[in-house]
Amino acid sequence: MGLSDGLSDPIKKDTVVADCTKLLDVQVASMQGVSGLAMKAGYTAVKGLAPTYCASAIATLLPESFAALDPIWSEGVHTGDPVEHLIANRDRSADAILSITDARIEKSNNKTVRGVYSKLRNSAKKHVEEAIPGLAKIIDNYTKN
Repeated sequence: MGLSDGLSDPIKKDTVVADCTKLLDVQVASMQGVSGLAMKAGYTAVKGLAPTYCASAIATLLPESFAALDPIWSEGVHTGDPVEHLIANRDRSADAILSITDARIEKSNNKTVRGVYSKLRNSAKKHVEEAIPGLAKIIDNYTKN
């Protein structure tokens, strides 16, 4: 069974989306420095234009993102600790997630979102890598319920 298989349960999916949205809020709030200010400004702009955009985007991207992370997670299951494996492979995990968002943003009709993403993409991998421990815990909770 792949990670995305359980997302067919709407309650489970809603819980994962809510947890991932909270993780995103926490990650953005904790960012510092010039890039952190830029990320916070971009995030605020997106939320101001469309308050549910981030949760909707997460819900849309979740099945593909889980499918992209599934091989790394499965390796961890076989080694005995998928959470630690995903964290130890945060570089690969971030690349897997960003491959999905890069492909999706190319198709977006929202010029503001595309503009913000393109300006922040170079620093995005670092930020995604920083979120992997929290995401790994969310996935672990999701797979156990």
